Amino acid sequence: MDIETASARLEALGNPTRLRIYRALVRAGANGLPVGQLQLKLDIAASTLSHHIRRLMDVELVAQERQGTTLICRANYSVMDGLIGYLADECCADAGGSCAPATLADDTAA
Repeated sequence: MDIETASARLEALGNPTRLRIYRALVRAGANGLPVGQLQLKLDIAASTLSHHIRRLMDVELVAQERQGTTLICRANYSVMDGLIGYLADECCADAGGSCAPATLADDTAA
């Protein structure tokens, strides 16, 4: 994945409504959710939902399939995995490749 693609996908997820939609679809699993059910679940106006789904589809995070008169939305897990991998691939590369868990300083210690 290149930086422009990663940036576009992260930008799409940077909107709170789109992030809620995406998380709901990720939670739904491979079966996805019908658009109407997604709308009810998130209490979003149909036109608003359609706009945000289109944006997620534009960056390939979401796929849509028509089953009769129903539109089913699904998270594109391979794209999600690629984006997560892109973010983590070079973790601590400049620190000798060894990543230690981050710790917070204990401000209460004397």
